[in-house]
Amino acid sequence: MIDFDDAAALVLGLAQPLEAEDALLADACGRVLAAPVTAFADAPWRAVSAMDGYAVRDADLAVLPARLPIVDTIYAGRADPAPLLPGTCARIFTGAPTPEGADRVVVQEQVTQDDGHAVFSTAPGKGRHVRERGSDFRAGDVLLKAGATLTPQAMVAAASADQDRVNVVRRPRLMVVGTGDELAEPGRARQTLGAIPESVSFGVMALARQWGAEVVGRRRAPDDPAALEAVAAQALSLADVVVVTGGASVGERDHARAMFGPSGLDLVFSKVAIKPGKPVWIGRAGGRLVVGLPGNPTSALVTARLFLAPLLHGLAGGEPRTALAWAWAELAGDVPATGERETFLRGRRLADGRVMPASNQDSGAQKTLADSDVLIRRRAGDSGAGAGERVEVLAL
Repeated sequence: MIDFDDAAALVLGLAQPLEAEDALLADACGRVLAAPVTAFADAPWRAVSAMDGYAVRDADLAVLPARLPIVDTIYAGRADPAPLLPGTCARIFTGAPTPEGADRVVVQEQVTQDDGHAVFSTAPGKGRHVRERGSDFRAGDVLLKAGATLTPQAMVAAASADQDRVNVVRRPRLMVVGTGDELAEPGRARQTLGAIPESVSFGVMALARQWGAEVVGRRRAPDDPAALEAVAAQALSLADVVVVTGGASVGERDHARAMFGPSGLDLVFSKVAIKPGKPVWIGRAGGRLVVGLPGNPTSALVTARLFLAPLLHGLAGGEPRTALAWAWAELAGDVPATGERETFLRGRRLADGRVMPASNQDSGAQKTLADSDVLIRRRAGDSGAGAGERVEVLAL
């Protein structure tokens, strides 16, 4: 059994980016770029109006009021408007190309129309309201660097570069295998005496997607060695990361590791000195990564957040350490002393930023888990802490 920091370091070492692939821009939000995004053309492609108004020559506004005939109306998307002749003006709209010869755009609120003419009564001010060619970026400029995450803002930049495809790190394919004779599909458990709804895999799949994985399947298997081995072989053939839940203790029917034996399971670590979640383990089998999570819902989700999240984030091209970005917060309630194992308490962040520990810290508590949004880290051997003291927290 190893301590948490050693286990986390091993996970960070495993969390290396997968190979790159091309993806449609429309499907790439949240992905990590494997290659930079460069612009194909200048933006704007030529000088354009920044406002709705009137394109004019400064010389024609030297004496006010000025009354100029409106000789053209220019909308965005027009390719090449005619040059603006002296003594005339053009009605123009935001994003439309300014005609050659125009010095500025006078905003429409400062202009009145009269019988096909624009009347300028006041000085237009210093603002020209023209976006010059290439004022945003030039052709060949790098708009997004390799390693950048395609956030909504970055998606705008990628599209503005006139790209319909981007080169991104491949998302890790993940499959979840739930084990246990007592498990039944949600909606059917009540039909069988002694059955309980299989809930853990749904939380694991949601967490996996949140941290960059592509979930390729979910399986539920009974505590039968032959059946489990068949499911394990299938999962390894389809996924980069296989998560198996339950069967991670020492009981006679705990087969979570044995099911990967025929594929040559090589453990990276087995058991971590934490509470909850001591039975968590990670290994390699058949060229794939396997993560074994405890069967208790809270234990499973806590260990998934601590170990699976940084693993997937790194495989998907992100910086895995950001998935373990601990911060400090003030307690709004008391926490007890810890024993020999490092402890991760569930809690919720209050509107004032303080953290309230959950009253029920049982590893099987599911309602409490739903009410929690942070983990409170307490080192092994820590004494109790009271309201007002600062503790390490991690967003759950």
